[in-house]
Amino acid sequence: MWRNGSAIQDFRSALREKFDADVFLFSSGRESLLALVQSLNIGQGDEVIVQAYTCVVVPNAIAVTGATPVFVDIDKDTLSLDPQEVRTAITPKTKAIICQHTFGIPAPLEELRAICDEHRIPLIEDCAHIIADDAGPVNIGMTGDFVLLSFGRDKAISGVTGGAIISHRTDVSNRVQKLEDGTFHFSFFTILRLLLYPLLYAISKPFYGLWIGKAFLKLCSLLTLLPSILTAEEKSGHQSPTLHKLPNACAALALSQFTRLREINDHRRMLTRFYLEQCATHGWPVLHGIRSDLPLQKFPMFVAGAEKIRQSLKRKNIHLRDGWTGCVICPESVDPSSLGYRDGDDPRAEEACEQILSLPTHPGMTLQDAENLVRALRVESQQ
Repeated sequence: MWRNGSAIQDFRSALREKFDADVFLFSSGRESLLALVQSLNIGQGDEVIVQAYTCVVVPNAIAVTGATPVFVDIDKDTLSLDPQEVRTAITPKTKAIICQHTFGIPAPLEELRAICDEHRIPLIEDCAHIIADDAGPVNIGMTGDFVLLSFGRDKAISGVTGGAIISHRTDVSNRVQKLEDGTFHFSFFTILRLLLYPLLYAISKPFYGLWIGKAFLKLCSLLTLLPSILTAEEKSGHQSPTLHKLPNACAALALSQFTRLREINDHRRMLTRFYLEQCATHGWPVLHGIRSDLPLQKFPMFVAGAEKIRQSLKRKNIHLRDGWTGCVICPESVDPSSLGYRDGDDPRAEEACEQILSLPTHPGMTLQDAENLVRALRVESQQ
C-alpha cells in the first residue's frame, strides 16, 4: 500500500471538495507545475512571468519545456509580484503569470487577476506556503485559473513529498489528466527513504547541538537514507522531465494534515500574532502585508546584519537558515545566471534576501520555543 491505496483518492476527493475544481496529484510541486505548463502548451519561445524571490524549482519547471522564466521584482510589503512591474514585463510571448503567496502573505490577487483578464493570460496561484481554511483569507486559492500545491517537508501541509494542480479549466484538465495517467511509480526504496525522513530527524533533533546529532545525519546521508530536497542538477537549473505518481503512503500523510488544516493554521496564527506583538513591543519593523489572522508558513523580519545575527544564534543552537537567505533564487547554492537572472535586475528582491530573518511557525514550534527565540533576538539587537 506504499504505492497504491485508498489514501490517494481520499485526498483527491478532499481537495476537490475544498476547491470545487479538478484535482491532479503528482509526486512533488515541481512536477505538478511542469505538468501544468506542458498542458498549457507552453514551450520553446514562450515566456512565463515569475517573481525574483522564489525557489529554483519554479523556473526549472518552466525551463524544462523550452520556455523562458521572466523574473519580475517584488513588492516589499507582500514579497510577491509587483503588479506594475508585471505590466512592464508582459510581451506577446507571455503565456502565463505565476503569483506566489510568499510565506503565506497574500499576493495582490485583484490587481493580477485584472491584468491577466486584460491580456487573456492564465493566472497560476502558487499556494505552497498557505492553504486557506474557513477563517480565511477567502480569496487565496480561489482567484487563479489554476492553483499549485506542494506537500513537501516545510510547506503548508506535509506528506514529506507530493504536489497537486487545481484546475478550473476543463480543456486544460483533460490534458493534465493524460499526464497524470502516464506517470511512473517511485521505487519502494525511494518511498522508504521518504518515510524515514521525519523519524531520522526526530532522532537527531535532541542531540543536534552536540556533534552526535550532526554525525548521525551525516551517516544517514552517506548511507543514502536521506532524500535530498534538491538534486545537484536542479541546483544548476535543470529538472528531469519525468513525472511520478504521488505515493499512497505520502498521500496518507498529507491527508492526515489536511484533515487538521484548521488546527495547524490556528497554531501558525497564534505564533504570527505573538511575533507581531513582540515586534510592536521592541520596535522591530513589520511588513504591511502581514496581518494577525494569517497562518504564516514563517514570519519574515528584515534587519540590517541579518547574516551576522543568524551566525550568532547558531552558536546558541538556534538555526534560522532556511534556504531563503542571501539569494533571489533559492537556495543560496543555486547559480541564478543559469536561469537567466542577472545581478541588479530586481533590486527589491535582492535587498529582501540579504536582510531577512525567518522566524518559525511550523507545527513543531511551541510558544515556549518562540519566547526563547525572541529573548535571544532581543539580546542580539542590543549588541
